[in-house]
Amino acid sequence: MLQRNHDIYASTPMRRLLGEQMRSMCTDLQRCFGTHALVVDASLSESPPALPMLGHWAKLHVDGERYDGEVRASSNELLPFVDDAFELLLLRHALEVVPNASALLSEAVRVLAPGGVLIVTGVHPISGWAPWFHWNTRNLRRALHAPFWLSRVLRQAGMDVERAQRVGRLLPRRSDDDSQARLLGGGYVLIARKRRRAVSPLRSRAVSMRVPAGGSLSPGARRHPAS
Repeated sequence: MLQRNHDIYASTPMRRLLGEQMRSMCTDLQRCFGTHALVVDASLSESPPALPMLGHWAKLHVDGERYDGEVRASSNELLPFVDDAFELLLLRHALEVVPNASALLSEAVRVLAPGGVLIVTGVHPISGWAPWFHWNTRNLRRALHAPFWLSRVLRQAGMDVERAQRVGRLLPRRSDDDSQARLLGGGYVLIARKRRRAVSPLRSRAVSMRVPAGGSLSPGARRHPAS
């Protein structure tokens, strides 16, 4: 039986859910490209997905009030990256273990480049997994967040939510058919894209120029009435 500690993400039910979430987002991940991606992970054992069109993954493991990995920092502070740094950002169950989920979402939007993709996974709070999750983490600070709340927060922050889907089994220790998994699965995958900044078109203005005698104008140009 699983002990009530932070190893819940290494348990058999959770590792199965992580695999099902990865399969659900696989097609979306394969379409992502760029030079840098970031994964913020609640699990120590999971590796970033191998994506041929992404140059480099940075990984942070979050456990309560600290980040470990390529950099070390407090999870109560800003993410230690510059604005618009990543074309892809994966929050893999990270919102369940940070002190302030809203702050992490805001930081995720900040460090994501315009047009970049944010993927959030977690345990659905309205599912058969929620009692199991809370029982096994009751001595720790753990919280579950509904995808519809995440979607609302992200839209207000300038993101377009492309998909929010339930995945996984109906219960942690039970085999279910695919229809139950799609409708009542214990986990979710949410995919959003950061809106590109609007570009204001420049207003063209006429510029006077002198054409030499016998010279010709380029197509589309016309002589000024005064010339």
